[in-house]
Amino acid sequence: MNREIRRISLVVTAMILALLVASSVIQFAAAGQLRDDPRNSRAFYDSFDRDRGRIIAASGDVLARSEKVDDDYSYQRIYANGELYAPVTGYVTVVGPPSGMELIENELLQGTDDALFWTRVQDVFTGRKPTGGAVELTIDPAVQQAAWDALGETSGAAVALDAKTGEILALVSKPTFDPNALAVHDPTAVLNTYQALEQDPAKPLANRAISGDLYAPGSTFKLITAAAALESGLYAADSELVAPDALDLPNSSAQLTNFADSSCAASGTMTMAEALAVSCNTAFGWLGMELGADALARQAERFGFGRDLSIPLYVRPSTFPKGMDKAQTAMAAIGQFDDRVTPLQMAMVAAAIANGGQLMAPHLVRSELDADHRVVREVAAEELERPISRTTATALKDMMVKAAETGTGQLARVDGLSVGAKTGTAETAPGQAPDVWTVAFGEAANRLVTVAVVVEDGGPRGQSGSGGTVAAPMAAAILAAVFR
Repeated sequence: MNREIRRISLVVTAMILALLVASSVIQFAAAGQLRDDPRNSRAFYDSFDRDRGRIIAASGDVLARSEKVDDDYSYQRIYANGELYAPVTGYVTVVGPPSGMELIENELLQGTDDALFWTRVQDVFTGRKPTGGAVELTIDPAVQQAAWDALGETSGAAVALDAKTGEILALVSKPTFDPNALAVHDPTAVLNTYQALEQDPAKPLANRAISGDLYAPGSTFKLITAAAALESGLYAADSELVAPDALDLPNSSAQLTNFADSSCAASGTMTMAEALAVSCNTAFGWLGMELGADALARQAERFGFGRDLSIPLYVRPSTFPKGMDKAQTAMAAIGQFDDRVTPLQMAMVAAAIANGGQLMAPHLVRSELDADHRVVREVAAEELERPISRTTATALKDMMVKAAETGTGQLARVDGLSVGAKTGTAETAPGQAPDVWTVAFGEAANRLVTVAVVVEDGGPRGQSGSGGTVAAPMAAAILAAVFR
């Protein structure tokens, strides 16, 4: 009899232990997996059943907030001036995952981030309903608005970057969308809106500033070619370059000519500084072939080409072609052939030049806050790379100033500022208007900011558009807002 009791006791004990192990696994080991399972409707509704934290600008302006409503989702997400900030904030939707900063900072905004642990503990003791933390961005609303207004009705993008800290002051992409239309609590309406945006040939969902289709940089790439030349030790700003009216391309019947078939120098030669100021294609095509594709590729990589970058939004890597012959190298040296970049990348190039060769890591988040707006994490300025020496940076900076004073970048100038600029007019396809560029820096009162602007299809000027006539005035308007 005792033997049977012992056997039953062992079986019951084993069952209890198995139950304890199973419940422990469910409550602890598998908790995260079960919580994140898309079939977990309770978790889905719980994520809306709390006051999601705010996204705020550097000025304190609230860009995204939640408002209590009387429906199954409890809180409605509201975006102030949604179209203006959509490329940064993204959206929260009842259909599918969030996007933009709403996705990147999702745990903090929901209040589940580890940085908010003690806040959650306090909520238990005080009885306060859990509330999400807040994210403070580096965006300056006045600069963001100026970039938006400058682009007008054109398609393109603009970025403003503090060269000394890496803070992104403006990030605008056009055309854009209203995230409020994707935050409504009607799943059918959300799906219809999203499908319409996704099928729109203008691609309003694409963030052209950092992750949309990459652009040919045109003559703004000449900054990188000039940097490679100066870093080689074989050239200086006053070195004479071959600058014919037309440059014969090796192993090809084609010739490289200048903008509008113009002549850069009657003598057929000019200094590198002069060539950059007037954006001479033939001089830089010749220089690119002299340097070689490998030297150009190495310099582009130092500036960040090919690098995975998070700001913390995903940044699509800019690319420089490989396996080129000499003719292709000449075209790549002037920002044509298969060179492809984001506007942020070109703002970074200008920032390294203007900041003495030091490239600071670009970032959009200044700090993360708890529900009472106390700082729980702060983003410090951090060096990303030193792509060029201080000597090279000084020479290039002076060359950009000359381009703004006497060359193609004159319309980028702003009264009271020291401004340097480089324009670009990138051919895209036969018969299609060019994409036009300006990268520039402005400096005053120990502050240094760079801007990159790209306008698709020549903007309002179409085929006759150029970086100097279309994009340069836009860059000037953005710089003026920075130093207002």
